[in-house]
Amino acid sequence: MLKEYKTVILEEIDSVGILKLNRPKKLNAFNMQMLEDMLDAIDHVNTNDNIKSLVITGSGRAFCAGADLSLGEKTFDKNFDTRDEFESDFRRDAGGILNLKIYNSLKPVIAASNGDAVGVGATMQLPADIRIASKNSRYGFVFAKRGIVPDGCASWFLPKIVGIPSALELCYSGKIIDAKEALRIGLANYLVEDDELISKAIEISDLFCDSSAPISIAMTRHMLWSLSADDNPENAHIIESKLIDSRGASDDAKEGVMSFLEKRRADFKNSISSDLPDDFPWRKSQFKDDN
Repeated sequence: MLKEYKTVILEEIDSVGILKLNRPKKLNAFNMQMLEDMLDAIDHVNTNDNIKSLVITGSGRAFCAGADLSLGEKTFDKNFDTRDEFESDFRRDAGGILNLKIYNSLKPVIAASNGDAVGVGATMQLPADIRIASKNSRYGFVFAKRGIVPDGCASWFLPKIVGIPSALELCYSGKIIDAKEALRIGLANYLVEDDELISKAIEISDLFCDSSAPISIAMTRHMLWSLSADDNPENAHIIESKLIDSRGASDDAKEGVMSFLEKRRADFKNSISSDLPDDFPWRKSQFKDDN
């Protein structure tokens, strides 16, 4: 175990950080303690150069059954919220705080759904680079059925993943879909047997990271997620040009070229903790804790 938490387990398997939601008796229902634990665990993974990627999964028979509704009718009432995450005129959504943390990750993120993923349990998987579903997985964007609206920046992420028509259908109806349907519409990238879930996630992590430079992966992740949302490709051209200039002079670039010419495995030395380009990040968040 990498670090102890109250509501999650963070461990390392083959240089992969496994973040497991761990309230199985509550079907891993999301509460403020879980938010704080997950934020800290993601930070821990991002600052540990020995961990190449992050896998998020659940304990027991559910991934995450959604928000903890134990407060009953007060569950979503801001007057009963104990956090201080208030802006000048609004309270920040907890799912959005989490998803922006995942979105800003410097390591690839893989969501490995081991069972029901409802509400915030579904939306927290959206910023992952890959979503794997076990055959017992089910997904539900049930917000309208609870009298609220989607959380976790889902109105930005979900249409990019499944398209506007499917996103609207999922959110209007709040219907529960199974893993096969999630795969069909693109919400899930892979469908596996329950006992193959983590091994598949590690296999994908190895594919992503074993032969690639960690800083190149980090920059590519941020480029594709953020720049693809721009109105035109000019900003992408600017950022790519700056990064190609800075990375082109790096030890990693030299190693990448010479390892190819010498027909050997590359040994990239530059690290996330000390060698990020000066131009990164190229965008500043309006939320101080996200910078």
